[in-house]
Amino acid sequence: MKEIPDHLQTGLSIVFIGFNPSLKSGEVGHHYANPRNNFWRILQRSGLTPRLYTAAEDHELLELGYGFTNIVARPTRAADEITREEYKQGRQILRDKLALYRPQVACFVGKGVYTEFSQRSKVDWGFQENPVIPDVREFVAPSSSGLVRMPMEEIVAIYRQLQKYIEC
Repeated sequence: MKEIPDHLQTGLSIVFIGFNPSLKSGEVGHHYANPRNNFWRILQRSGLTPRLYTAAEDHELLELGYGFTNIVARPTRAADEITREEYKQGRQILRDKLALYRPQVACFVGKGVYTEFSQRSKVDWGFQENPVIPDVREFVAPSSSGLVRMPMEEIVAIYRQLQKYIEC
């Protein structure tokens, strides 16, 4: 299955970082394409986007100042299929991308994504102290997977913190 291209450029407000693409995303070549994933609804409901976008429009979010990448590029059915070696390589690749593109905020879509990246065992939602990449704010948001049991309003409230930061 093919890897999904990153949507990255310099000057971005936010880069959204996931574990890796789903099989559906790998099939169609777009980020957050699984219909059970709430990513696009969360962005719209939190005010980060002015309307509900679809996965097929992921590249259009560059115009809003938002980019996309993953810690691991290989699509899988579930994140537990990612190997330790893939995480090790992915951490370095992601550090290099963030250092090169220097977005204002690196938003990790899930605590697990951030703990794999930072190698810190305990993190809270929201902005993190002591960023891995100097001068890039690191924000931990809930996963947008449909399997997450947190109420949607709580998830949206956390993403809204990010929207308020970007708005300032």
